[in-house]
Amino acid sequence: MRNGETRVRGVAARAGGWSARHRWAAVGIWVLFVVLAMGLGSAAGRVDVKDSEEMGGETHTAARIVEDAGIEEPAGESVLIQARGGDVKATDDEFRAAVTAVTAAVEGTGEVTGVTSPYDTGTVSKDGRSALVRFDMRGDAETAGERVEPVLKAVEGVQKEHGSLRIEEIGGASMMKTFDDAFGDDFKKAEYSAVPVALGILLVAFGALVAALVPVALAITAIVATMGLMGLVSHFQPMSETADSVMLLVGLAVGVDYCLFYLRREREERAAGRDAQTALRIAAATSGRAIVVSGVTVCVAMAGMLFTGIAEFEAMGLASLMVVAVAMVGSVTVLPALLSLLGERVEKGRVPFLRRRRRSGGAEGSRSGGAEGSRFWTAVLNRVLARPLLAAAVAVGTLLAVAAPALGMKTQNFTLDQEFGDSLPIVGTYNRVNEAFPGGSDPAEVVVKADDIDAPEVRAALADFRERAVSSGASRGPVEVTVHDGQNVALVYVPLVGGSDQDRAGESLDKLRDDVRPATLGKVDGVEAPITGQVAGSKDFNDQLVGSVLPVFVFVVAFAFLLMLLSFRSLTVALTSIVLNLLSVGAAYGILVAVFQHGWGASLVGAEGVGAVITWLPLFLFVILFGLSMDYHVFVVSRIREARLRGLSTRDAIRHGVVTTAGVVTSAAVIMVAVFAIFGTLSMQSMKQMGVGLAAAVLIDATVIRGVLLPAVMSLLGERNWYLPKWLHRLPDLSHDETPGAIAPPVPDGEGERGGERGGERGEPVGV
Repeated sequence: MRNGETRVRGVAARAGGWSARHRWAAVGIWVLFVVLAMGLGSAAGRVDVKDSEEMGGETHTAARIVEDAGIEEPAGESVLIQARGGDVKATDDEFRAAVTAVTAAVEGTGEVTGVTSPYDTGTVSKDGRSALVRFDMRGDAETAGERVEPVLKAVEGVQKEHGSLRIEEIGGASMMKTFDDAFGDDFKKAEYSAVPVALGILLVAFGALVAALVPVALAITAIVATMGLMGLVSHFQPMSETADSVMLLVGLAVGVDYCLFYLRREREERAAGRDAQTALRIAAATSGRAIVVSGVTVCVAMAGMLFTGIAEFEAMGLASLMVVAVAMVGSVTVLPALLSLLGERVEKGRVPFLRRRRRSGGAEGSRSGGAEGSRFWTAVLNRVLARPLLAAAVAVGTLLAVAAPALGMKTQNFTLDQEFGDSLPIVGTYNRVNEAFPGGSDPAEVVVKADDIDAPEVRAALADFRERAVSSGASRGPVEVTVHDGQNVALVYVPLVGGSDQDRAGESLDKLRDDVRPATLGKVDGVEAPITGQVAGSKDFNDQLVGSVLPVFVFVVAFAFLLMLLSFRSLTVALTSIVLNLLSVGAAYGILVAVFQHGWGASLVGAEGVGAVITWLPLFLFVILFGLSMDYHVFVVSRIREARLRGLSTRDAIRHGVVTTAGVVTSAAVIMVAVFAIFGTLSMQSMKQMGVGLAAAVLIDATVIRGVLLPAVMSLLGERNWYLPKWLHRLPDLSHDETPGAIAPPVPDGEGERGGERGGERGEPVGV
C-alpha cells in the first residue's frame, strides 16, 4: 500500500469504492435492474392468495372443498324490514306490503337472483317486529360491490314509501361498496402522502432539495423494483394487497433511512475537511457496513413470518424481505455512484431559512455535519453517563411499567362495529340485524362433503344436525341448507347465538364442533363437515397464530443474536441488543393494550377502546419492530465501536457514538413515526392499531432505548462490552472491514484530492 492507505475487505466498502469509480455503470445497472424487474413482473402476471390458502384448520379445509368442487358462492344480501315502534308486526298488512314492495323492487333491477320472502323462510324475529328479505347478487361475488348500487337505490325507494318502517340493506356486496366508497381512497391517500411527508422531513434535515430528493428517489425505485419482483415470486408464493401496503411502508422507511445514514456520514466527513472521494470511501466503509448489517438483520426478522404457515403473513414477510434487500443493495451501490456524480451539487436547492452547513474543518465541521442540533441529546447523555445505574433503572422501570398492560392482552378478529364504530350507517344496520337475528349477519357455515350427498343416511344426518343445532342452544335458527347434488356438497348456514359478541358466539361454535357435529354428521362414514365462517375463521386464525409464535420468536431472536455476534465480535453487544429490542417491543404492546383494549387515552389518537387487539397485529409488530429497531441500534453501536477501535476509552466512545448519530437517528425516527402515524389516522381500528403501534415503538426505540438505556448499560459494562469468550474466536469474523486506520486526520485539500484520485484509480479505498 502507498501513502499509508489501508485496503478494506468489507463488502460495503468494496461495493461503494467500485460504484464511485464506475459511477455511470453503477447508475445504469440500477436503472436496468428496476426496469427489468418491473417489466418481467408485469409480463409474468401476478398470483394472489386464494381464500383456501388464507387460513388453517377447518376454515382452510372448508375453503378447499368449495374450491375443488367449483362452487362459486354468490354475494348474499339481506333487506331488514323493521317496525320503528312497538305497534306494527310482521303479520300486519302494512308490513306485508313493504315485504312485497322490497321483493318487487330488487327483482326489478335485474341484478339479483333467488329472492326469498321471510314468510316462506321463517326469517321473522321472535318479537314479530323484524323480518329479512334475502337474495343473491348475480355474477362474481368478488365484483358484486360494483353492481349493487341499483339494488341499494331500489331499497331506498321503498323506504321512502314506508316511513313507519325501517328498511335497510346489508350483505357482502353492499358492505364491499360502502367500504370502498368510504375507505378505498383513504388508503391510497395515506400511501401517497407518506412520500411528501418523508421528503419534507428530509428537506429540513439536510437543508437542500437535492440532498433530500436522493433518499426518496432511491426508496421509490427500490419499491418499484420490488413490485415487479413480487409478480415473479407470486408464482411460487402468492401475494396480496395487504402485502403491497406493508411492502410500501417498510420500503419507504428503510430505503430513506439507509440513504440518510450514508449521506449524513459523507457530509460529515466533508465538513471535517476530507476531500469528496475520501469522504465517500469513509461513508462506504462505516455507514455502508452498518446498512449491510442492519439490512441482513431486518431480512432475517421478516423471514420469521414465513414460519407462521399463514399465507397472508408469508406474503407480507416475503414482500418486506425483498424490499429491504433491494433497498440495502441500492444504498451501498447506486447511492455512492450518485453522490460521486453530484459532488458539491448535492447541496443545490438550498432552503433560505435553514442555516447553510459550515464548511470549516475540525471539530466545528464535525459538529455541523453530524452533531449540530444534538445539544438536547448531549445534555441528556451527560446526565446519563454521570449516573448510569440510576438512568438504566429509571429507563427499565419506565419501559416495564409501559409494557405491563400487555400481560392482559386479548386478541380477536374485529366485528363490523369494532372495526368502524359508528362512522358508517351500515354499522347500525349490522347491529340491528344481530339484535333481531343473533348471528344472522355472520352465520357459521358447515361445508358437508359426502360420496353421495343424496344418500338416505346423509340426508338424515343433515336433518338431525339442523334440529340439534337449535336444540343444543348453539343457534336460534333458522338453519338453512343448500345442496349441490352434482358436486356432492351441501352448505349449511347456522346463525350463532351470541351474534357480534365474539366470546358467546365462540361458545356456540364450540357446541357445534364438539357436540352437535359428532352426534350427527360425524356418525356417517365418508362425510367431511368442516365448519367455517367469520367466528370460525377468527378462532382458527388465532389457534394457528398462537402455534406459530414460538417458532417465529426463536428464529428471529436466534438469528438476530448470531448476526450481531458475528458483526460486532462481542457476546455482550449481541445479548444487550436482543434484550433492548424486546423491551422496545414489550412497551409497544403495552401501549396498544392500554389505548385500544382499555381505551386509556384513545381519544388522543382519534380512536376508542374496542376491548381487544386485532389478532394478526402482535406477531406482525414483533417481526417488523425487531427488524426496524436494528436500524438505529446497528448504526449507533457501529459508531461507538468505530471510536473504540480508534483508541478512545469505552466511555468516550459511547459519548462520541451517541452524540454524532443523534441528528441522523432523530431524523430517521421522525420520518418513520410520521409515515406510520399517517396510517394511525385511518378510520379502520385495525389500521389505527398498526399505525399507532409502529409509531409508538419507533419513538420509544429512538429515544428511551438509544438515547438513555443503551449508553447507560454500555457505560456500566465498560470494557466488558467487547467481551468474546475464547471458544467463540473461531466464529467467522464479519468485522474485518472496520479498522482503526480508517479515520485518518484531515489532509490539505490539494493533497487529499490527488491522493483520493490515486487511491480511486488503484481501487484501494480507505478502511474505517
